[in-house]
Amino acid sequence: MHRFRFLPLSLALLISCQSLALSSPLSPDWSSTATIQPSGRSNPYGWDEITLKDKVRAGKLHALNYPVAVTGLLIPARPALRMLDSKPGDPLFALLKTVLSLESDFTNFEGFWDWAGLHPFPDSEDSIPFPNHVKPEYPMGVSLINRGKAQGLTLSCAACHSAEMFGKPILGMTNRFPRANLFFIHGQAGMKLVSPELFAVMTKASADEKAMYASSKDKIKSVGLKRPEALGLDTSLAQVALSLAKRSQTPWAERNPEDARHPRDNLLNHQVADSKPAVWWNVKYKTHWLSDGSVLSGNPVFTNFLWNEIGRGADLPELVRWLGENSSIVEELTTAVFATEAPKWKDYLSESAIHIERAKQGEQIFIQNCAHCHGSYQKAWSLTESEFAKEKSIHPERSIIDTIQVSYFEKTKVKNVGTDPGRREGMRALAQALNPLAFSEQFNIVIEEQSGYIPPPLEGIWARYPYFHNNSIPNLCALMMKPEERPVQYYSAQAIDPNRDYDQDCVGYPSQLQNSKEHLFDTRREGMSNAGHYERIFTNADGSERYTPYQKQSLIEFLKTL
Repeated sequence: MHRFRFLPLSLALLISCQSLALSSPLSPDWSSTATIQPSGRSNPYGWDEITLKDKVRAGKLHALNYPVAVTGLLIPARPALRMLDSKPGDPLFALLKTVLSLESDFTNFEGFWDWAGLHPFPDSEDSIPFPNHVKPEYPMGVSLINRGKAQGLTLSCAACHSAEMFGKPILGMTNRFPRANLFFIHGQAGMKLVSPELFAVMTKASADEKAMYASSKDKIKSVGLKRPEALGLDTSLAQVALSLAKRSQTPWAERNPEDARHPRDNLLNHQVADSKPAVWWNVKYKTHWLSDGSVLSGNPVFTNFLWNEIGRGADLPELVRWLGENSSIVEELTTAVFATEAPKWKDYLSESAIHIERAKQGEQIFIQNCAHCHGSYQKAWSLTESEFAKEKSIHPERSIIDTIQVSYFEKTKVKNVGTDPGRREGMRALAQALNPLAFSEQFNIVIEEQSGYIPPPLEGIWARYPYFHNNSIPNLCALMMKPEERPVQYYSAQAIDPNRDYDQDCVGYPSQLQNSKEHLFDTRREGMSNAGHYERIFTNADGSERYTPYQKQSLIEFLKTL
């Protein structure tokens, strides 16, 4: 029997009409059969230029301050921030150390947001907007949501999708050291220890704040959590599957105490399927989503809200009702994500560090051997003198190393080049849990395990290190080595000093970087393999090397310009 019949009439009508509520000129095709222009769809709703600018700003603000008012988990903000301001000897300090399972020598919380991997807002709104044009007191990713007479604190999209390159914050870029998963893991452990009554007494919480805490304490029982295998990776997809294993097996996956206490076994309890948060500027070129293309249909932002809230303990009928009533928020955030542009080398590093003639040689290697998977890139240096002059008249900042046009594919490809299979295989568990749900059926959200990964567009590749979906390759020099010669371990650090933290020749982490053993990556751990992407790419059919070291470095010079 069709599950839709079991929905309340008002909710059924809201769901069936959700797509009609959009006020945009175009209605994007999010189906599994969709095809797009090879240049991508940076404006999927077809907004006019002025409206597009407004929608992008609004969408970025949603990314910075989590917009889902009915989100499942909120920490009462005033008491939580009081704890972060507490000092040794204060009972609140001891309580928070216990909740977060911090070491005995931890002496203050002044660096808490740094520990969480969050980055400060820039000083001006040139690239990242401020709410009400006022720079927030807290870093990107910290969200404050009003609920009744209490204000709650949570993390937003920017917690995992913002970063810094040499002092310049970038929204839509992979956070190299996110601790969002640990934020929820520690929160769940702490809530088990602290009752609403004790929380209220210790923090002087109001009745509304106590109620907010009690609600989150109840809902987090239905959240399944998993610690990432390495710092820099994310387990949010596992969190969705493991959370559904703690809910009823019904079309709306209701929360119930029995399933919360005795969750069903799940593949992702045992298998490592970690991956790094994705960059936004590649999304415009895709018709299927995630690093493996396993999400075959559905608006990826709308889908993300649904999945994210399963991992936050939300009640799904209430969430779907909210999404239906707030379709403009989905539109705005989708618009901002799809409009995101990749950072350019010349805006962060010296253009003189790129050897133009060798980059042109690398371009020919790329066209012959890489473009059939990663797309084509028309360069400014290929224009005639008059054509380049015309480009400069329209875009005064245009440089000879700029990309004029990207040509990807009408339909997203998936390729198996031998990289670690754990992440894509883990989608089997998610598909089994999510495809049968009512909202998946009604919104045509389909997940299917793939045989490989998407060979992504390479715009901004110079800033996307470390490489592969699991961060197992520290730089492009290592990527072009034989797998058995690639570094087994490497050290990583924030991109603060371009001379210390970044190798401009190899594009990525320097081989001698040893800033912190906390950031040691070991490719021998499960799911962290650095194998693949070599045979028939850098070798001929007989196994011989296809390119000399000089040619490989020329290819890297070209990739810097994308």
